[in-house]
Amino acid sequence: MEKYICIHGHFYQPPRENAWLEVIEVQDSAHPYHDWNERISAECYAPNTASRILNERGVIKNIISNYSKISFNFGPTLLSWMEVHEPETYQAILKADLESIAHFGGHGSAIAQVYNHMIMPLANSRDKETQIVWGIRDFEFRFKRKPEGMWLSETAVDEESLELLAKHGIKFTILAPRQAKAIRKKGELVWKPVTSSDLDTRRPYKYTLRSGQSIVLFFYDGEISQGVAFNGLLNDGKKFAHRLLEGFDSQSIEPQLVHIATDGETYGHHHKHGDMALAYALDYIERYKHSHVTNYAQFLSMFPPVYEVEIHPDSSWSCVHGIERWRSNCGCNSGKPNWHQMWRKPLRETLDWLREELIAIYEKETANFLRDPWLAREDYIDVILDRGDETFNAFLKKHVFADVEQNRILRMMEVQRNAMLMYTSCGWFFDDLSGIETTQIMQYACRAMQLVSQVSDVKLEEEFLKRMELAPSNITTLANGKEVYKKYVTPSKTNLQRVGMHYAVSSIFEEDPESFPVFNYTTHNEVFIRKEAGEQKLVIGITKVKSNVTRSEKKFAFAVIYMGQHNIIGNISIDMQPDKFIMMQSSIVKAFEEARLGDIIGLMQTYFGPEKYTIWQLFQDEKRKVFDLITYQSMRDLENSLRRIYNRDYPLVMALANNDAPIPNAYRTTFEYILNADLTRCFLTERINIRQVERITNELVKWKLKIEDSDQLERLVGESIIKELKRFSLEGENYSRIERLNRLFPLLFKLNLSPNLYKSQNLYFEMSKANPKHDGHSPEWIREFVLLGENLRVKIEYPLVKY
Repeated sequence: MEKYICIHGHFYQPPRENAWLEVIEVQDSAHPYHDWNERISAECYAPNTASRILNERGVIKNIISNYSKISFNFGPTLLSWMEVHEPETYQAILKADLESIAHFGGHGSAIAQVYNHMIMPLANSRDKETQIVWGIRDFEFRFKRKPEGMWLSETAVDEESLELLAKHGIKFTILAPRQAKAIRKKGELVWKPVTSSDLDTRRPYKYTLRSGQSIVLFFYDGEISQGVAFNGLLNDGKKFAHRLLEGFDSQSIEPQLVHIATDGETYGHHHKHGDMALAYALDYIERYKHSHVTNYAQFLSMFPPVYEVEIHPDSSWSCVHGIERWRSNCGCNSGKPNWHQMWRKPLRETLDWLREELIAIYEKETANFLRDPWLAREDYIDVILDRGDETFNAFLKKHVFADVEQNRILRMMEVQRNAMLMYTSCGWFFDDLSGIETTQIMQYACRAMQLVSQVSDVKLEEEFLKRMELAPSNITTLANGKEVYKKYVTPSKTNLQRVGMHYAVSSIFEEDPESFPVFNYTTHNEVFIRKEAGEQKLVIGITKVKSNVTRSEKKFAFAVIYMGQHNIIGNISIDMQPDKFIMMQSSIVKAFEEARLGDIIGLMQTYFGPEKYTIWQLFQDEKRKVFDLITYQSMRDLENSLRRIYNRDYPLVMALANNDAPIPNAYRTTFEYILNADLTRCFLTERINIRQVERITNELVKWKLKIEDSDQLERLVGESIIKELKRFSLEGENYSRIERLNRLFPLLFKLNLSPNLYKSQNLYFEMSKANPKHDGHSPEWIREFVLLGENLRVKIEYPLVKY
């Protein structure tokens, strides 16, 4: 009997990018990380590229890439983020797929995913096809091969979606066991009804389509998958392995595939160290030859299906009511008691109405310059993946037959991109339409309507909001979708003028405003003047702002005055004549040099008009950055004041402690603040000052003081250790550096700090494997290096050395 095991991870995050800026703005709930993508990458995506296998003493004995041993898919929108913000992890995932090709008989472990996680049965035919085409093209762009399988969002399936998968060369997809309706062996005439409890998930099934084509369906083991995701199977890698092995039928003589599918984030984000349980299970199964680890494509190449299947159409893995979770108040939610989801239906109906309006406008507006608007939409993925001139010009040559402004073409294509993004499934998944996932898809709708208004006289927002009034919120103060939209979506709306003002205000604080990009916009200064007088600053200029997405551009004249603290006033004009600008510049600069602030504000109103901008108009990340700069000096003044008390009264506090007298809380607070500041500073320098860390640790322990922000400090410590290790790896015989680094670990233990060491462990492991006998190194060097491995909890077998 041939026995195989396949573990599939569906790695996906909903798009979080601002629909205009196309970057994720700061999310404080993800602290100490900038946003949730960054946090989940650190907890899950990166660790799975180099996951640890522990011995019986809990020490690392090997490091493997889980991705190279499992089946997986990544959401294209997530990979586009990762390519820019987590390039090491991104490249490691691509490399793992190449390794899996060699490991699994020429079949890569990565499979594609429909582009932006749209619920396919609820999409129209064109959107279904574009989702598949974009998902395939994105996969080919990244993995440099054609995908054999494709993941359907929430495994939501219908006949037409399967037809389209087959049409575009997809061989298989993965479904939940409850989605199977009936089976029969090839050649038999009678269908046997099945349920999730009696379906044999250990074999592939052929699904014959009405067109005569077919596609293979794998139904994952629901019970084991549930155990992994929700019932603690990842608490013990060995138990996980045994549970998989128990999934085989000992009486069967057929080739068997025990396979599971869960969210990939299960392995590290939802379950801490879940990646290590996965690595251990894979290693255990391979070492003891209980069965073969494989992926779906390899198994299918060896064992084509001998059974056929019928499915329940309009079904999914995360809604027991089929696909109602994405269009009705079916009862499926994320657990908020006494909340309804009556908003889902009107939200779906409103977006369906908007989609049809956008289709009509798109077809009408592009009829005069696109050969085939829907084929152009399919090919637009090439421009999304590479917005350079060469790709865009190739798109124009293939699809545009008339002379038309480039930004008009791009705006219409972006209308369609946003019209699909607004159907991202997460918008309906959770408890209320005021959640960030739902307001995110409303942003895409808003962006599509704004783009339409820029190329036509059609205004859709008023009717959109009228319809959204029918979507009730569970939060009384928000009332309905219209109010949610006005509170959470409208403030995000951006145009070139707002970007120009953001640039103008931000330029006050930038060292090099000439090379200062504003997210997915570029700026070019024709005139830029900056004057400073103490805290007060003035900038005046003319700059051109250009969208990297639609290639639209505008020129602005601006003047901004900074009066200290958070007091900033700015003005902007899109039609100021050159002679007027020269007069404005001369008058305002003269007033600034003569310290006539009141006159400056009056002159700005004279030349620019009454509308002004302040710090509150900045985009979120830049606003935070400016506030950090503004508060820096105030915080330094506070620290200096507390440090004087610390230095002056330290002997007094020592005397109180030595005589068992109570230490006033004000002193304890002062000492805690200063020692925490000093400790943080130790890990912000290029090299760790170990003597300082030793002094501060002794003080914190002696006074029984706490670490203020352990999450942030642990992150800094982890980054400092890898820097030291990289430096040491280049220095050869300098064992004194390892000795100093080894002194750090007992101090971290005293402070109860547990930094993320996976990068340092990886580098140490590579260094050890590169020279396992440590040829050319002294006994002192080897002793310290072995101790470093113990501190990093990495186990390497070394030659016997007498010290």
